[in-house]
Amino acid sequence: MAKELAFVLINPYTVSKSRTGGVIARYISRTGLDLVAARMFAPSVELANAFAEQIRGDTDVDPLIRPLLADYAAREYGPDPVTGRSRRVMMLLFEGENAIQLVKDVTGPIRPTNSGETVRDTYGDHILDLAGAVKYLEPAVFIGPSAHAIGETLKLWAKYSAECGGIVDSAGDVAQGAASEEALVILKPDNFRFASARPGLIIDIFSRSGLRIVGAKVHRMTVAEAEEFYGPVRNVLREKLKGKVAERAAKAVAAELGMEISEEIKGQLGELIGPMYGDNQFYQIVEFMTGRWGEGLVDEEKAKPGNSRCLLLVYAGPNAISRIRSILGPTDPSKALPGSVRREFGQDIMVNAAHASDSVENARREMGITKVGEESIRPWVEAYYP
Repeated sequence: MAKELAFVLINPYTVSKSRTGGVIARYISRTGLDLVAARMFAPSVELANAFAEQIRGDTDVDPLIRPLLADYAAREYGPDPVTGRSRRVMMLLFEGENAIQLVKDVTGPIRPTNSGETVRDTYGDHILDLAGAVKYLEPAVFIGPSAHAIGETLKLWAKYSAECGGIVDSAGDVAQGAASEEALVILKPDNFRFASARPGLIIDIFSRSGLRIVGAKVHRMTVAEAEEFYGPVRNVLREKLKGKVAERAAKAVAAELGMEISEEIKGQLGELIGPMYGDNQFYQIVEFMTGRWGEGLVDEEKAKPGNSRCLLLVYAGPNAISRIRSILGPTDPSKALPGSVRREFGQDIMVNAAHASDSVENARREMGITKVGEESIRPWVEAYYP
């Protein structure tokens, strides 16, 4: 069976209530599909209205529900009519065999069954009045009911992706002012080794911060990016590991040759081998993040997308850096507090679930390296719907 591309639009209400993590967990773990792209949008009036008109003309949607969904999109996706400030929408793209039907099954019908089995059962509402008319509708997410509808919707959103998508830190529910900061979070490749709820559950833990997600991107880090990103760590490792290497080298000489070496020689061994060992440890980090051993590669190879996937998220709000890092926990998961991301999902100092910027300056640097606001929807749309 050929692979398909399906989308999920997480509605502004669902995003603003910080239910994003739960929704993502459902789709990844219950479909087994690959999450291949993610992007935050702040739809303009034009995009919201064009999306609504697409829904009105989609004959694959129940004709009784169609106008309700179209009115909802026009009303809830565009900027707030009172304040004029935009609303946040997250688009996810999933790829795999039978992707369209799998996404439909996990989403569920517009009329929830209240069984809790589907996304709309849990996060949506469809309330009728005494006469049986719809009094309140919250579909939680929008999806495409057919390959044709998906193609038309994705082409529309790709058209507006550069204009309305990226880092949407001016949205109406995002705090503004001098105290507001932006923090980059990377859900590392260990969360994507197989389809699981882990990425969504981690996002759910970060929601305790009260911060807003203003940027999202599925990224395959290149070796060149990883070298630049973790560059400051390299010199630290080269210096920090000299003493450790000296002690281990001395023990090895004693064990293998049956002789003790002087402190002077031990120090020389540390100076000689320590930086080499530091570089080796550095490139193990690079390999973990990219899925490729980077040492010795030519620049052309270093520039190619890596084999490992991660999810980039930008959180915004007052004191974002310290709030995110307190929930993340220390580098060593064994020293992290219960309930922190690294205590719950970390394995060791390197395989520790997530990265978070440690300062406003580093957040800017890291976001520049990873290009988190870069357009990532259009290439997938053009590949499936040229």
